[in-house]
Amino acid sequence: MKTSYCFFVILCVPLPLCAQVKIDKGDGRISVAIDGKPYTVLYYGPETMKPYLHPLRSASGKVMTRKYPMETVPDETHDHPHHRGLWFTHGDVNGYDFWGNEPSEHNAKAGKVVLKQVGKLTGGKTSGTLEATFEWDDPQGKGLLTEARKITFYREPDRRVMDFDITLTPLEKVTFGDTKEGTFAIRIAPGLEEPTKNAPASPKRTGMMVDSEGRHAEGQIWGHRANWVDYAGEIEGEKLGIAILDHPENPRHPTYWHSRSYGLFAANIFGLHDFLNDKSANGSMTIEPGQPQRFRYRVIIHGGDSESGNIAGAYQTYTAGKKP
Repeated sequence: MKTSYCFFVILCVPLPLCAQVKIDKGDGRISVAIDGKPYTVLYYGPETMKPYLHPLRSASGKVMTRKYPMETVPDETHDHPHHRGLWFTHGDVNGYDFWGNEPSEHNAKAGKVVLKQVGKLTGGKTSGTLEATFEWDDPQGKGLLTEARKITFYREPDRRVMDFDITLTPLEKVTFGDTKEGTFAIRIAPGLEEPTKNAPASPKRTGMMVDSEGRHAEGQIWGHRANWVDYAGEIEGEKLGIAILDHPENPRHPTYWHSRSYGLFAANIFGLHDFLNDKSANGSMTIEPGQPQRFRYRVIIHGGDSESGNIAGAYQTYTAGKKP
């Protein structure tokens, strides 16, 4: 009798309440909530040309990423419809474009990143993980490589931290071409963009890029190498920032940065002839079957700027192989 009573009590307690990081699979999407509040959604359905996370939210719930083209809202620019939330692709893989590949762009060379399998989805008190396998297909549907992706979401009271662990395994000889159009990228919210004369008046653009070398703004950071870059400003009256940290064991570390004042925020090791303004430079990389390449990044959404958010210290924690 006592045993059955305990079993009844266990059944009556909703298990998700025990997990502060909750991950749920839906139709073509996987939702992530932290402490009962929505954080982000991974979209991968058949209509999706590449998997992407949208939106990314701060611990206070502010949206840190541009809503277009997923939503149309006032005061957002409608450039680059392929800039969807947070994504990982490249603009030249065996000549095919996995970057600017939206159907509205009518790109005959557009490839597609297709879900093959959703793996483990694990919630927990301090972190949760999402695992999935994708295939990068050419326009005819032929697979060029497989991508194993693991994202770990950490629960912290005043920050949002994600670790990305991505392994690309070629199915044939694959060349990542030299182009600035790549690779690990976020399109940030308008309020975080750097002020420019052509920017819309509202919301006020308040952002500033800072990198690990102490450089500031697009003019000093675009096309240069750094361990990390932080993009910080103000959203709806709150000072917030978002940082991308390049893992020290990534290929060609430290990465070059394809980060723009208008809101593109990307790490790219391949675009040398653009970044160096040297047509003789060649940043391409060829990988053969049996030679997988692993890419890791940490993304931190924090209050304040890079200094008050201690991004330099956070990078040291990351390089030491520690959790945030």
